[in-house]
Amino acid sequence: MAIAQPAGQVAAPVYDVRKITSADIRESLAQGWDDFLSKRGDLIFVGILYPLIGLFAAVVAFQGPWLPLFVPVAAGVSLLGPVAAIGFYELARRREAGLESDWSHFFDVRKRPAWDSILGVAALLVIIFALWVAAAGAIYTALIGPAPESVSGFLGTVFTTREGWALIVIGNLVGLCFAALVLTISVVSMPMLVDKDVDARTAIGTSVNAVMANKGTMIGWGLIVAALLVIGSIPAFIGLAVVLPVLGYATWHLYTHLVAR
Repeated sequence: MAIAQPAGQVAAPVYDVRKITSADIRESLAQGWDDFLSKRGDLIFVGILYPLIGLFAAVVAFQGPWLPLFVPVAAGVSLLGPVAAIGFYELARRREAGLESDWSHFFDVRKRPAWDSILGVAALLVIIFALWVAAAGAIYTALIGPAPESVSGFLGTVFTTREGWALIVIGNLVGLCFAALVLTISVVSMPMLVDKDVDARTAIGTSVNAVMANKGTMIGWGLIVAALLVIGSIPAFIGLAVVLPVLGYATWHLYTHLVAR
């Protein structure tokens, strides 16, 4: 039985999602690499912004009592990757539409009809990042106690004590949950908001539906993203100047495979 909508209320559009395979992931990554090569010099210039953010986070975290948060902050910056990548979604959209798409259009995403919703989802991801850092700090305090006074003391505690290994295991499991949450919320919603004039709720709902319909494949995508981010982070986050644009473009193409537009 159909449920009538209250007077004056318009039902939110529902977008069908597709089942995809590992072949679609490979194709998305290949298309992302092709997009990167087509504007290689311009995008390295833009992509270097993300490594700078990571380096700043590392410098801040290494100061005194913030030392135990170094790894959570450095790793957690990847939770903000979908926010940093919205400019690449816009460039991919423009290139797909046959429009000019050089680096000067990176910030044209601000002109998209759903810009307010983009900011809303971005704020949600920032909150999740903050919750992750807070959770990591709470786990450290519960298992080990006060912050160490030196890097050597910190490393010794983490790698040579039972509490330290418990911190590694529990911290990684909790971090995995946060990463899965961000993937589920953002893998479709952010490119979709760049692509269409929809509200944040519709975009996030479509993203959740797409992930639920492709659990195994999306786990594979998440592992690929995690591996590339780790590789790009060594050393000193420099490789992210290449990894982030490629993943940004690839995520756009993955969205086009996942959602019936």
